[in-house]
Amino acid sequence: MLKGRDVLSILDFTKGELERLFETAFEMEKKGRGKLRLLEGKILATAFFEPSTRTRLSFEAAMLRLGGSAVGFSDVGRTSLAKGENLADTIRMLDAYADAIVIRHPIEGAAKLAAEVAKSPVINAGDGSRHHPTQAMIDLYTIWRELGGIDGKRIAVLGDLRYGRAATSLIYGLTSFGIEKLFLVSPPSLRLRQEVMDFLGGKVNFSEVENVGEVIGDIDVLYVTRVQRERFPDPAEYEKIKRSYRVDLGLLEKAKDSLIVLHPLPKVGEIDLEVDKTNFARYFKQAAYGVPVRMAILSLVLGAVGRLNDQT
Repeated sequence: MLKGRDVLSILDFTKGELERLFETAFEMEKKGRGKLRLLEGKILATAFFEPSTRTRLSFEAAMLRLGGSAVGFSDVGRTSLAKGENLADTIRMLDAYADAIVIRHPIEGAAKLAAEVAKSPVINAGDGSRHHPTQAMIDLYTIWRELGGIDGKRIAVLGDLRYGRAATSLIYGLTSFGIEKLFLVSPPSLRLRQEVMDFLGGKVNFSEVENVGEVIGDIDVLYVTRVQRERFPDPAEYEKIKRSYRVDLGLLEKAKDSLIVLHPLPKVGEIDLEVDKTNFARYFKQAAYGVPVRMAILSLVLGAVGRLNDQT
């Protein structure tokens, strides 16, 4: 079903395919920290043109736990790109060395270009401010795992909805499920882009809100994002709104006991440190789920998941 597929956008996957991914990730979880042999002899190439901690390391950890190997770079200054090599040529070389390629790039469409050039599957680890499909898969899996499902839930996405690719990808991904209500919470200058709003029309019951306090008592999931300083064309505008929202214990006193707070990380002040100690905070667990989810992605894309039950 997913063998040989590129992973460029969450919109390329059906609800059934996502649920298959979740079930596979759960099976990976149950295998624990032991090393499997599903991708023994396979090589993953990671090409990171932007900084990353969780995405790059969890992909590499996932590949190693599956018995494969990982090569790649996260410092463009030490590659031939610094000498003027173009992206297509770099991808052709990685394609010759590896069985799958993970790419992160600041320019939207870079992953699509890589997929057009490479014969091996290409996985988008974030391009520009539009798509981050594997983060959305992790976010959806966390809701599915922590709340027992996604359908029927009331979900608020808070923060930078204009430039945040993780938020955009999650919002797109939620359209595959029967959620009850989606609240889009942001300052006016960080509202969801019009093309995403247009896409949501008729697919999801949603409303825009400026104050999260208005909805905090009615939601099952609060998904928080940081203000994307690196995506602001005007630094002065970033400084003006960077502290425009904050999740603290006072806000969460009004929430359901069962509320879960998620964040794609890193968080840089939008969640009070005291929240980390509460049962609301699931963002570190969410980050940990990155390994089994990416193990599932790699196994499915490289056609090895059928041998999972044979592993000890």
